[in-house]
Amino acid sequence: MKLNERSVAHYATCDSPADHAGFLRQRVERHHHHAHHSTSYQRRWFVLKGNLLFYFEERDSREPMGLVVLEGCTVELCEAAEEFAFAIRFDDAGAKACVLVADGHAAMEAWVKALSRASFDYMRLVVRELEKQLEEACKSLAACRNSPRRSNSGRKRHLSNPALGPVQEKPAVLENGYCTWGSGGEPGGNPCPDRDGGYSKPPPLPPRRRSAGGSAAASPVPGLALALQESPVSPETACFSKLHNWYGQEIAVLRREWLERQQRGNL
Repeated sequence: MKLNERSVAHYATCDSPADHAGFLRQRVERHHHHAHHSTSYQRRWFVLKGNLLFYFEERDSREPMGLVVLEGCTVELCEAAEEFAFAIRFDDAGAKACVLVADGHAAMEAWVKALSRASFDYMRLVVRELEKQLEEACKSLAACRNSPRRSNSGRKRHLSNPALGPVQEKPAVLENGYCTWGSGGEPGGNPCPDRDGGYSKPPPLPPRRRSAGGSAAASPVPGLALALQESPVSPETACFSKLHNWYGQEIAVLRREWLERQQRGNL
């Protein structure tokens, strides 16, 4: 593999973020005369960027001493005189293993994990696995879209607000024996039969607004007499929009009176 020395040195020291960095001790073997050799460990500053592992003499060094291309290799723990040692072994039989020693167990695990995931082969496996998961997800989505939906026959939805739940065909009986508001009951707004076969009264109306003096209003607000003649539980006010309009009449009258007071005060 041919590498441009200046480009590689610039990439090692530029501001691009590193995938992992830290001090490691590198095993160095020296051969002497008469087939005698010695082994020593030198402390170096290592920087991992992509699939290139640079090592410097010091942390602030301006140029790297060398690099290891992490392709066609495996990272594994190894037996050595030094504790927390691991090795980068290449598939080529003639290539020497790069033995490194971390300062502790946590640092060793972090380095092994980072170096094992740095190669192009690993990234290719990850992409293939993601493509497989995407294909399975697309097939599952297509199967869900083609599956027949459940029919909602026997139930009707609110015409005024489709987001509301379906309306039941028959009036539902609550725990206290009353029919739900707007369920219809008997023709003319009569109470519904309870569980015992008798007839129970409809639920009471909400309390009226108190007057400014603090006492409950003895009579309805003027202008509401016509509206109060119609019960909110009658079939005419079955849906939510009609109930909303029925209760909103009082608000509208009070707001109109308030505006009139404001206008009289400004005159």
